[in-house]
Amino acid sequence: MSAMLLRAVRPLRGDRTALGEPVDVLVSGDRIAAVGRDLDPGGAEIVQGDGRALLPGLWDHHVHMAQWALARRRLDLAGTRSAADCARLVADRLATAPPAPGETLVGFGFRDSLWPDEAHRELLDPVSGDVPVVLVSGDLHQGWLNGPALERFGHRGHPTGRIRESEFFAVTVALQDVPDATLDGFVADAARAASARGVVGVVDFEAPWSLPDWRRRIAAGATGLRVEASVWPDRLDDMVATGLRAGDPVEDCAGLLTAGPLKVITDGSLNTRTAYCYDPYPAPPGAALDSPCGLLLVAPDELRPLLATAHGAGLEAALHAIGDHANTLVLDAFAATGARGRIEHAQLLTGDDVPRFAALGLVASVQPEHALDDRDVADRLWAGRTGRAFAFASLHAAGARLALGSDAPVAPLDPWVALAAAVHRSADGRERWHPEQEIDRSVALGASWGVVPGSTGRIGAGERADLVLTDADPTTCDPVILRTMPVAGTLVGGRWTHRDGI
Repeated sequence: MSAMLLRAVRPLRGDRTALGEPVDVLVSGDRIAAVGRDLDPGGAEIVQGDGRALLPGLWDHHVHMAQWALARRRLDLAGTRSAADCARLVADRLATAPPAPGETLVGFGFRDSLWPDEAHRELLDPVSGDVPVVLVSGDLHQGWLNGPALERFGHRGHPTGRIRESEFFAVTVALQDVPDATLDGFVADAARAASARGVVGVVDFEAPWSLPDWRRRIAAGATGLRVEASVWPDRLDDMVATGLRAGDPVEDCAGLLTAGPLKVITDGSLNTRTAYCYDPYPAPPGAALDSPCGLLLVAPDELRPLLATAHGAGLEAALHAIGDHANTLVLDAFAATGARGRIEHAQLLTGDDVPRFAALGLVASVQPEHALDDRDVADRLWAGRTGRAFAFASLHAAGARLALGSDAPVAPLDPWVALAAAVHRSADGRERWHPEQEIDRSVALGASWGVVPGSTGRIGAGERADLVLTDADPTTCDPVILRTMPVAGTLVGGRWTHRDGI
């Protein structure tokens, strides 16, 4: 059994408000064996901590791992400010680095809600010729396709090339149809990058069921992350048939893979104007909205049987709800079925719904960076309601448990970005946006590891040796440093998954 002694590290205190005095931490196998001063290393490797901060390893509670791995290689559209900008980037890429014959050019990250012009196939077709082009929005809820791509993905003759929600999700899945070995290599690269940011585990919401993929990857040596693997409705029966219950470890996966929740997307998104709200969205200039209040993708009479099936099988549920009306309906469904789990995003809430999270024992799984990415869009599309948008402080004050994540690729898979956005709601030099909804660093840190099986958030004898060492103190450093936190080392089960200068 391997052992190491972390000499002179400063563990995060139990209340998460400060670092403690320097101590030694002895790791034996996958557990912490002892914490104290001047510990005898015995035959253990000695690692000089030099007063670095020592924290429990961080989790990202909401990722789409395959999509994140692919997005890191796609044409980056995040900085575009118009449809014309996107078309120019597509033209440049096709001129300088076109895809292989027969392949699709995929771009990712456009956000069109504030654009002065309309994303339309008439802009893409003239610059793309016969190369299929699919541009994926930054919120993953819509795509902008040219004529050849519309033909390829079953939407021949579509007048605008804009495909939304369920129809586009099918395109998203098709774009992931690459050889397993290729995709697994991309995922391995993304996992190493996550480890370098102190990540020890992720909750993977990749559709339709990521558990078999992770079983294959772990068997092939991908042991750098713990993974909680969700299942979507069309594979729920397969998951139930395994007999696995919430948090159960999957056999022959070294304790790294556990059964995750049922994932259901009940409404759309803010940027796409499809988050299901009580109040209508303002229509774009010169246009009318087909669904003025957004889209309800899964109605209560369909949602409740799904929850009942999952609950009866011992599984939890993770229900995507962004608009305030969608959140009310999801809370009602949890209350009616007795199901357990979490609401993903919870971006806009009525005042009456905020205390229901704690009353129903539900986790609010939130992605703080979305508040910064979406602040201008929210100010326009949710005008007059933004005081109850991304209401992290209100949820915490009402007793709800928070879990932080990224929704990668919607935001980067980097827990420090999420932490910084949760405690300081500005990243571009502007005034903080609704600072009354910021949470304390101690709360944000606890929400970075506190809702996954086996992750207690404590550093003590007998605890799992999932740890991260940082070069700055996360309890006191400037928000800019917090966002870019230098990570010296990451341990998963007592094994180094990242080590830099230590």
